[in-house]
Amino acid sequence: MSNPVYLALDLPQLDAAKALAQKVKGHVGGVKLGLEFFCAHGHHGVHEIAHLGLPIFLDLKLHDIPNTVAGAMQAIHVLEPAIVTVHASGGRAMMEDAKAAAGEHCKVVAVTMLTSLDERDMARTGITGTPHEHVLRLAELAEASGLDGIVCSGHEVKSVHDQWKDGYFVVPGLRPAGASVGDQKRVVTPRHARDDGASVLVIGRPISRADDPAQAARDIEATL
Repeated sequence: MSNPVYLALDLPQLDAAKALAQKVKGHVGGVKLGLEFFCAHGHHGVHEIAHLGLPIFLDLKLHDIPNTVAGAMQAIHVLEPAIVTVHASGGRAMMEDAKAAAGEHCKVVAVTMLTSLDERDMARTGITGTPHEHVLRLAELAEASGLDGIVCSGHEVKSVHDQWKDGYFVVPGLRPAGASVGDQKRVVTPRHARDDGASVLVIGRPISRADDPAQAARDIEATL
């Protein structure tokens, strides 16, 4: 991949999303479409963004019984996504069925721990240990389930890469040096994540909310 940056294009208006993607398409490697976008625009919206010619990452974070998740994967075949997410906490059978139902060229990656959560949040949901330990456990389960990789924060990607040499690692919650952290709790810079083994760098607000999104994308690309 020449450019590992995927723009998080989670805007509620389709025309605005298309306009933003058009502005930055020469400086990103793909586009991430999440739940907000997919619920608002569905298959039609994905097709509209795909016309720009960039790989599509459907960040749907599927999490249900194995049969339901497999059915959902089959339903999005026609969209030809490059990457789709499921939740690692859905268990091995769910992840196995998700991968079996995915398209031949679609990478299925498991979300381990959201970057908006920290150790206190884990404890409140009954999960013991540190975020680092939790991510490594779920990464091991995802690998055993036959997935292509995981989603994790930049704080864990080096350790996961050391453990899973040929894994495909998606790192969200990234912020360029000096940028506002916002609602993220475990962030690093794009360059830091890339150096530690990230395959895909998901970047949203530092580009989408910049006065000049194209320049912001160029500035991030220049650091890699």
